Formats: sequence, structure tokens, C-alpha cells
Amino acid sequence: MPTSESALRTAPRVVLIGAGIVGCALADELTARGYTDVTVVDQGPLYSCGGSTSHAPGLVFQTNAAKVMSDFARYTVAKYGALRVADRPCFNRVGGLELAATPERLAELHRRGGWANAWGIPGRVLDPDECARLHPLVEAERVLGGLHTPTDGLADAVLAARAQAEAAVWRGARFLPQHEVLDIEVTGGRVTGVRTDQGRIPADLVVTCAGMWGPRITRMVGMTLPLVPLAHQFAWTGRVPALAGAGAEADHPILRYQERDLYYRERFDRIGIGYYGHRPMPVDADAIGTPATATDRPMPSMLDFTPDDFAPAWADSRELLPALGGTEVEEGFNGLFSFTPDNMPLMGESPEVAGFWVAEAVWITHSAGVARAMAEWIVDGAPTLDLHGCDVNRFQPHQLAPGYVRERGCRNFIEVYDALHPLQPMEEPRPLRTSPFHPRQAELGGYLLEASGWERPHWYEANAHLTEGRDIPAPGEWAARYWSPIIGAEAQVTRERVALYDMSSLMRLAVTGPGAAAFLDRMTTGNAHREPGAVTYCLLLDETGRLRGDITVARVAEQEFQVGVNSPLDLDWLRRHLPADGTVQVRDATPGTTCIGVWGPLARDLVQPLADHDLSNDGLRYFRCARFHVGDVPVLALRVSYVGELGWELYTTTDLGLRLWDTLWAAGRPLGAIAAGRGAFTALRLEKGYRAYGADMTNEHDPYEAGLGFAVRMAKDDFVGRAALEGRDPEAVKRRLACLTIADPADTVMGGEPVCVPGAESAIGYVTSAGYGHTVGTGIAYAWLPAEHAEPGVELEIGYFSRRVPALVAAEPLFDPQMLRLRG
Repeated sequence: MPTSESALRTAPRVVLIGAGIVGCALADELTARGYTDVTVVDQGPLYSCGGSTSHAPGLVFQTNAAKVMSDFARYTVAKYGALRVADRPCFNRVGGLELAATPERLAELHRRGGWANAWGIPGRVLDPDECARLHPLVEAERVLGGLHTPTDGLADAVLAARAQAEAAVWRGARFLPQHEVLDIEVTGGRVTGVRTDQGRIPADLVVTCAGMWGPRITRMVGMTLPLVPLAHQFAWTGRVPALAGAGAEADHPILRYQERDLYYRERFDRIGIGYYGHRPMPVDADAIGTPATATDRPMPSMLDFTPDDFAPAWADSRELLPALGGTEVEEGFNGLFSFTPDNMPLMGESPEVAGFWVAEAVWITHSAGVARAMAEWIVDGAPTLDLHGCDVNRFQPHQLAPGYVRERGCRNFIEVYDALHPLQPMEEPRPLRTSPFHPRQAELGGYLLEASGWERPHWYEANAHLTEGRDIPAPGEWAARYWSPIIGAEAQVTRERVALYDMSSLMRLAVTGPGAAAFLDRMTTGNAHREPGAVTYCLLLDETGRLRGDITVARVAEQEFQVGVNSPLDLDWLRRHLPADGTVQVRDATPGTTCIGVWGPLARDLVQPLADHDLSNDGLRYFRCARFHVGDVPVLALRVSYVGELGWELYTTTDLGLRLWDTLWAAGRPLGAIAAGRGAFTALRLEKGYRAYGADMTNEHDPYEAGLGFAVRMAKDDFVGRAALEGRDPEAVKRRLACLTIADPADTVMGGEPVCVPGAESAIGYVTSAGYGHTVGTGIAYAWLPAEHAEPGVELEIGYFSRRVPALVAAEPLFDPQMLRLRG
């Protein structure tokens, strides 16, 4: 990788804490980019430092529901496959074979095979005989099939760490073993050094790659790291006669038997067995100890084996692989690994201490990919992959509570191999966040799902009678989970009459101060200098011109804006760019406010008689806002709609929320108003072609690819990302987000599926979000496609489990392209 002149001129002093595989990989990636003043410290010896790297079995299965995790793993396979130490390879590409013994798991393997195809990973579901031919321990009559991924394999984690460390040392890095970190020095809100038991190391940047010790390190700068170490069982059998004469450490694919929470790997004529089916065994990070203090076991991260917990695993293993009946478990341990509240890594810079970064909760599978993304982020200012799901600042405050972190980590351990539905909510802890309307939602039989802690009605059982006489086709078995025909009825009634939607979970910020307008003008693609009462849909971009989010900016008063955002990452982004003169303040206004979306052709008939404001087109135009009263309740009304209908988002304070609901509900009874849930909301927004950030578009995309060029005001003064877009032809894009329609309701897809040219095996794109349009009568799937395949009329296929679903690229939006309903 070429070294940039700017990197050579400005390379800072970097200290990495942790010489496990993440620290070594990051040292390699940073030094390759010109950051050669890198010091890596570890409390243990090199390169088996005592953490997870030292005992990890090294399985690399690349396929994951999250595209970014598969991207990390693909890069890890490519990089480690090229590494050698003293002529010893660091990666053995034996392939992976995930086995199914039930029809349900076989269906899940077909779904996983779709992800592999969508993300560019070779893989195929095999029949039982093919599985048996690939591995001598597998018997065809005991399985129904298996997903074979030939590029998966085994990483020698300690060897790969050494290889990358040696490359970094060759470029100028240094590694300091037996250096325990005692403190992080911070001056003026910025990192200045690291204090160890061997002395002080000056630093401009510090990255903690300390794994299970990460919470201890981040606490030194006042940062909470939502990570919990959990013990995971691993055991080695004695000699397995069926593997006698093995010429290499591993000749056959690594196996996964996920319906029993098991995996298997060879070591010559023995089998290693990993087990996730036992009770969760969380460990306090402060109680783990160090290599110097953990003298009663091989390393701090290896706890004593608990045979009783392993007994079910051994029984299930001998049932699946009868050849193990001639041997016994000879040794084992409970190894510690890091889990987070959402099973994703923790990456990024502290929001409070400049120059302090984290790269934590990273498994061997993703280590090189995470290190590359971190190095891009640190050196270039932005990663090339979408990291919104990995950013350490993504969490809401309640998600940082110790009890929450522990409970969610334990649950994720239990579910690590489960076939999870895209809509499946967490079970505990619930409920956490409820809107003021929660009592009324319970009375109406709201079917509640959870998102970011919010309890959100997906549909209301009180509306069951609305399904009578309506054409509401049912989706297929998978899409029919967490579904009811009531969703279709609520969507149709919204378009026919009027519906109330609980929009309280939409995150909103208050941006205030004399410099607020100039600040938002600089940070967004829109014009914030419009008169009070204006509402603007605009984008947040990074310096490369790629998307960081789409937001609404409502100028409530001369020095006051309400900004609707997607997540805490938008708050973090804006705060990082605040002017130093104190003329702008940004705060999360979500907890103290609530919102009802009132939408439908009768919305004006419902709200106008209650309001002390003219709600005609002359009185409150589309994309305008105003303060007035609805009955006794003061509201801020934004005339916007995510479902494509006339109406308003009505905001008030939390204490008056229930009064607002009751006022609207009573007035809406004669009009046939209903409460509608998120199922109808999603279906209607798909019909209207409205994008969802984080699903339909991410920071891997630019506005023109995503079909959002209309929101970019290139004629205004400079804004973040403008220089990168300068001269870029909005029409000359190589890929587009396109709308696909699906004729058969039973073929309704859910997202993440591969999109293919008819007759071709390899995917050309992938589905982002999808559902059924109950008022346009077709299945809808948005997908990223090469531009030449994104033209209306192009016929394609979507890989859905074991089938191919015909799909047609359509002009968008499917509903009301003239915008007549919104402007009514």
C-alpha cells in the first residue's frame, strides 16, 4: 500500500494497548499507511498474551447476516491466506461445512447461502451424500444437507498476530511486552500519554485493543465500554480412529452443527469441540487478572472446564458424528470471549476524549477487516466500509447500564447460533422505553415489538374487524412471522381515512444558539438559513461525500431548530463539529417530548376543528412547521409524512402526550380514525419510495447512487462533503438503489437476499428492505444494483431460501408520483 505524503508529514505518536491479533493487525495496517511511530504495549508476553487470541480455536466462517461482518471476514481470509512465518502458513483454507439435521435448519442454511451470495462469498447448499464425501466423520443418513463455503478455514491466531507484528516492526513500530497500563493521560480533553508500570509513553493517539480487559482501560478516560466477557466451552477428544493417518493438522472442512450450538475442528487425529449451548457464564472484567497474577491456570482467559455443562454437547456430538463413539473427551477449558449488547464490535473514537479510540469485541474471524477499517478511519478520516452498526457511540444511555450490558451479553451468547428473524425483538429487559400512549396501546391490543428499547406497536388487535371484506394476501411462512392481516387493513385505512401513529421513538435534537443556522448550513446539504417555520429534508455527509444520515431540519425560531435524526451517531457527529466559541448547543430532546403522526386524506378534518391555527394549504404548507394548540395541548406541528399522505407530525411534551392522544382519538371516532402500527407504516413508506438510513443506504453510498441528489444544494456555500461531490455527474453512477416489484405475495422477501440476472448463479446486488404494498397490490424490494440493471423494466431474480423469485425493476415511487396526496 503506498504511503501518502500527508501521512509522512503529519504521522502522530500512536500507542496501541493490547498485542493480541487486533493490536498486531492494526499496527500492521497503520504502519502500512505511514503511521510508523507506533508503540504496542501488552501486560503479557508476545504474542500469546493471555487473552482470547491465545486460546481461540481460529475458525473463520465468513457468512453473516450483517454485510459489514462478512466484509471484515473476507478481508481477514484474503490477508491471512497470504501470511507466513518461517514458511508456516497462517491460514488453512479447508472450507466450512454447516450441517442441518432438521428441515427448519436446512431452510436457514439456504437463507445463509443467500447472504453468502449477496456479499460475494462462494457457497452452496449440498445434499447429504455430498456432505459425507467432504468429511469422513459425517454420515449422510444423519443430516439433511449442509452449507459449504470453500474459502472458510482455520486461522493460526498467534502466528497471524506475529506475522503482522513483524511487518509493523520492519516499518518502525515497537512492541513492549510485560507493560501493564496503569492510566491514560489526558490534557485539555485530548490524550497525551499512556502510563505503564515500566514508565510513561507519550501519545497523540491511543487505541485500546485490550479485548476482555477493555472496560478497565476505557474507564481510565471516563468512558463506559458495553462489553461483558463470557466463558465458552472448548474440549479436545482423544484419538479418533476415522482420522488416523492424517497428514496435516486439518484436511477437512470445519464443521458447525448450529441447531445444537456446536462446532468442530480437526487437529491431526483429534477433534476439538466448541459449545455455546451451556448456561451463560459472565465474568467481571476486573476479576480476570493478568498473566502475572493468574498463576493457577495457563492464562487469564482460560477458566476451569466444567464437565457437567459439557455433557449435552458430548451426547449430541456422538449422535451427529458416530465415529466419536470410540473416543472420549480428554481435556477442555472454558475460554473467555467478549460479547456486546448487539453482538457487534466496538469501534471508534471516544466522544469526550480526543485521540482515544477503541477496537474491541473483535473475534479472530473479523480481526484483519476491523484493523483495516480502523486504520482507514484514523489515517484517512473515514472508513470505506459501513461502520454505523459497529460505532462505539451507537448506544442509547440505557444500553450502557451494567445490568443491561450483562443481560444482553448473556442473551447473545445463548442466541449466537440461533436462526433469528429480522423482526425478532429482545425478550429482556423489557419494557424499557414507553411512550405516553402506552396505556392506550395496551387497551387497543397493541402487538409490541422493540427497537432501541422502545416498545412499538406493530399492529392493533382492536383493528381485526377491519380485515373483513378486504383483499389482504398473506406472505410466505418466513415473512408471516411477526405479521398479521391487520397490518394490511391498517395501511389501507390510512390511505382511505386517517390514522394515528406513535412516532415517539424518532430521535430528535434541539440545536440552538446564535450560530445554529450557520452551523447546520455547514453540516448539511440543505439550506438552514430559511425563515422560521421552514422544514428541510437534507443529508449529513462525510468529507468523502458519502452519506452519514438523512435528517429533517425544522427552523422553529430564529435561534432554535428541531432536527430529526436516525440514531445517537448523528448526535455524536454534530457534537464533534460544534464551533469552539459556544454559539451553538446540541442536545437530545427525545426523552422530554413525544410525537403522534396524524396522516390520511381526512387528517385535516380531524385536526383543524381542534386547532387554533389555519391548517389549510395557505395556512400551513407542505414542509412547513408551526406552534399552536390541539385542544388544550400546545404542539409543534411539522407538515411532513413518511407514509405519503396529508398530515402532520404533532410534537408535545411527554407530560401532555396522553392528553394529546385522547383529544385526537375522541375527535377521530366520527371520522373512522384508527391507531396504526409500524407494520403499516413500513409498508406505506416502501410504496412511497422513502429510504431508511442504515438499511437502504449507508456511508458506503453517495447521494446520487441512493437517489437523493434532490436533497443536495450544490449552489449554496461550502458544506461538509461538498468538495468531494464537486464535478461529480449525478447521472454517471455505477450502481443505484432501485425499486423491484414481486408479483406473488407468497414471495415477499425480508431483506439481505441476493439479486441475480435470470439464469446466473452469482449475485449482482442485494436487497436492502422489503415488504408488501397493501395499497398498490405488489411485493416491494429495494436493492443495490449495477446501474445498467437498475432501469425500469429489467427482469431479475431474488434468491429466497432455496428458490428464485421473479422481480421487475419499477419506476418509483409506486404510489402518488405527482405528490398530490401530500400536498392536498
